[in-house]
Amino acid sequence: MVHAAPASRGTSRKGGTTASTDVFGARVHTAAKWALPLVLGLVYGYWAAANRRGGGPVTGWNLLFGFVTALVFMALYVAVRALAQRLRREPHALLWAGFAGAAVGFLISQTGSTVLRSTVLALAVAAGVFAVAFYRYYTREDAEGHRVG
Repeated sequence: MVHAAPASRGTSRKGGTTASTDVFGARVHTAAKWALPLVLGLVYGYWAAANRRGGGPVTGWNLLFGFVTALVFMALYVAVRALAQRLRREPHALLWAGFAGAAVGFLISQTGSTVLRSTVLALAVAAGVFAVAFYRYYTREDAEGHRVG
């Protein structure tokens, strides 16, 4: 049985012009560049405040903790995203793994769990994120280590 060869993911040549597979415009990418840290930060701040509250009543200090956590998470996310783009694949993946592991470790520590449990779960998440990120960056490079696309 004959099957068609898979098309390349990046660009395709049709009549001498290059067609991109990117369906969103520059405005959508710019909006997402700032909306993603905001949304992720607010969800993370709420999650941390809920973990710290432990099912108890919402207090002013709990709200303040949630918003400060959200701001710190947003700032760190933007900083990691800006720095990671300049790194090669191994440190790039390691930076995202460290960020994800620290974020999960902090969330777990707010539940009142032991330091050992927080550390083990953070290391497990960091190892998983490193493996996935390294694979992703490795498969999107040419033989010399330059990013494709």
